[in-house]
Amino acid sequence: MTFRTRLVLVATGAVLAVLLLGSLATYIVAYNSLFGSVDVTLEQDARNLISVEDGVGQRTISNACGVSGYCTQMVWADGNVKSVRPPVLPIPPPVALLAGSQGNGPMLFFTTQVTTKSGPISVRQIVYPVGNNYQYNDGTFPRRTLTMEYGGALQVTEPLTGVEEGLHHLAVALWLIILIGVALAVLLGLIVGRTVLRPLNALTGTIEELALTTDMSRRLDPGGPDELGRLRRAFNRLLAALDASRESQRQLVLDASHELRTPLTSLRTNMEVAKRMEELDPADRDILIGDVLTQLDELTSLVGDMAELARGNMPKVLSEPFRFDDLVLVAVEAATTHGRSRNITFRASTSPCWVSGSSPRIERAVDNLLDNALKYSPDGAVVEVSCVDGVLVVRDHGPGVADSDIERIFDRFYRAPEARSRPGSGLGLAIVAQVAVDEGGLVSVHHAPGGGALFRFALPTISAPHPSTLED
Repeated sequence: MTFRTRLVLVATGAVLAVLLLGSLATYIVAYNSLFGSVDVTLEQDARNLISVEDGVGQRTISNACGVSGYCTQMVWADGNVKSVRPPVLPIPPPVALLAGSQGNGPMLFFTTQVTTKSGPISVRQIVYPVGNNYQYNDGTFPRRTLTMEYGGALQVTEPLTGVEEGLHHLAVALWLIILIGVALAVLLGLIVGRTVLRPLNALTGTIEELALTTDMSRRLDPGGPDELGRLRRAFNRLLAALDASRESQRQLVLDASHELRTPLTSLRTNMEVAKRMEELDPADRDILIGDVLTQLDELTSLVGDMAELARGNMPKVLSEPFRFDDLVLVAVEAATTHGRSRNITFRASTSPCWVSGSSPRIERAVDNLLDNALKYSPDGAVVEVSCVDGVLVVRDHGPGVADSDIERIFDRFYRAPEARSRPGSGLGLAIVAQVAVDEGGLVSVHHAPGGGALFRFALPTISAPHPSTLED
């Protein structure tokens, strides 16, 4: 079922429900009004028959029914009609009970049928209580005076022919209104659906064209402030994000190709030299093999860094609580071993602090920061490391970071001009920045007082977990 069909059905259903409820309410109001008017007329007729006397001084109430359905009948306290004429109206138990109430019971109204010469007719009947010692004549000739010593009840009917005709005409009119309303609802639903869906269909066509061409640089008309305009702008933001992601992937491939070209070219050259291995003396052979191993290490490190960066697009690994200061101390110990060949010392100052995250990835980020400080520190220098309240600070005494490089130093494959002669892939600090983002932390670089660079790597701290939790 199409959206247009659902829209038409919903609009038609809503209109139909409103029309049905409105028609039902109208019919009920008209029904109650007409029957209420008949009841008022019947009550007035009954009062007139009870209170008006003829010229002889007696009330004349005939026990008879007219052709139109207007009937009168007196019922005595014992529930019988004491007249030479037979009963013209049925006397159900409620009528007999009211007749024996000595004029103290409430009036009764109900709808029934009477049989006339023209056939059965629906009538509205009132049963009016009559008090003790009520005298009347039954309309016979010669006249008879009847005294109701213990009260009785007067039955009077009014034909409902006019009321039924009016209600029938009203019902026909209401059904016509409902049918016309439903037809108009269907027509208006089709028109509105076509009008509303026209811009949506145009938007769908544009999106389908984009899906075929995969041209992420195109943008949709932003539209107005309505819902379709909001959808267009949201889709434009999606296209911009996809375009940026594609550009980032393209740039990553280009940068990786560029970085891989140098060690691969050098490795190829060395391998060509290795073809004449028997012509080299032992010292040259050792140098050649050392160069090949170094180049393989560079390739391995580069591939590992790229794999670490690619992990940013994967689901986050399970986090766990651990002592951040302990992790830093282990990393400092390893960095101290690497710095002995150049007489570089790492001086650490830590205090206990707990964080939650992926300890292998955070350890990789800390190692990268220490390796970066080791790489740019002069021989015999001191690298100052502190870890307090989840904030790791690494301060070296190297050349520092130029103002023009601060904004880009954490970009992938970016290397400052003066650092391009040094070994490295330009991915180490990019990994630090990605780990900081993934773990909900921050990383920044500053000019250290007196020269050098100062890196701050901050993670959100947590309370120390209960020992039983760690054991589990």
